Order: sequence, then C-alpha cells, then structure tokens
Amino acid sequence: MSRYTGSINRKSRRLGFSILENNKEFLKGKKRQYPPGQHVSTIGRKLSGFGKQQVEKQKLAYMYGMNNRQFQRLFLVAKKMQGSTSLNLLIVLESRLDNMVYRMGFAPTRRSARQLVAHGHILVNGKKCDIPSKLLKISDEVSVKEKSRKLPIVKGVENSNTLGFVKVDKPAFSGKFIRFPERSELNQDINETYIVEWFSRIVK
Repeated sequence: MSRYTGSINRKSRRLGFSILENNKEFLKGKKRQYPPGQHVSTIGRKLSGFGKQQVEKQKLAYMYGMNNRQFQRLFLVAKKMQGSTSLNLLIVLESRLDNMVYRMGFAPTRRSARQLVAHGHILVNGKKCDIPSKLLKISDEVSVKEKSRKLPIVKGVENSNTLGFVKVDKPAFSGKFIRFPERSELNQDINETYIVEWFSRIVK
C-alpha cells in the first residue's frame, strides 16, 4: 500500500473513524453511527480476525500518512524496544517529526505538517530538517523558521492538538518533546494489538 493522497473525508467515512482526530469529516451530515470507544468498522457485517487487523492497520496508515514499507520499518523499531510492542509502535509513530509539528500546533493537519517539513520550513535543535519521517528523541526542540512563520498554513494555527508530552512556546513558534506519550493520551479508537498481530505474521 502506497501513501494515500486522496480525500481524507471519504476514507474517514468508509472506516467510520476520524483520521483527522477531530470529527470534522462527519460534520456535514456524515455523523458516526456508533458511540465513542474502540470500534473496527461501521460496516454491518461481522469482520474476521484478519479483517479487523486490516481495518486497524488502515486507520493508522491513513492517520499518520504511512506506506507499507515505512510501516514495516517502524514496526521493527518498536519490536526492538523494551516493553509492549503495541504501545511502542504508537510511541514511534508519535515521535516522527511531521507528527510533532502537528502535535505542537504549527500545522492544522499531519499532511500539511509533512509539507512544511519537506519544504524546509522546520528546524530541529536549530538546524533545518526536511525529513518528515525523522524520529525525534526526548528533549529535541522543534521550531518554525522565522521567515516561514507568516505562511498561511502556519499563521493563526492554534495549539488545539497539544498534548502533555510536548511543551510549546507559541509566541516563539517552538516546542520540545519532553517525554514519551502515555496510551491514555492517544486515540482511543485504535486497537493497536490487531496491528501488531498483522505485522507479526509478515515481518520477521
């Protein structure tokens, strides 16, 4: 599976899952048909174990903008870390530079955050980094280049997505990765155990 670049709203409605994590895809007469919590699909039919694994994998792939090769590489990174592989996978995904730019509120979506990084508008520890997939370490600092702060994609962005594992200095357009995220801070509509089961079958 290559990285998806089409309509986020259409994929969100098909999965019954907010890829943007804000439910905006469902605001125009496209409301969810289930209460909050962990779900695998809004489709009426009962999914097999394989089907559930596939749906959960698609959720993360679309949410973080991953292709299969990137996903497999990060799974291997998570597998080598101490602790739960399922939680480690989410931690690794959250540690990506494009995701951090989004979490710190410097871009309205992960897709736009990826563009900011790729076009050279983001600094890591004071140095330009144009690799969206770069994995950050604790205490790494992320900032928007001074000349880029008035870009329409950056200007006026609020820190609505900021969580406890990042510390943001909004006036300075900078932030720091201060700790690994806890599971309770991340999307509760994802069942990462299914994703680990999927990759465990095909990645050795």
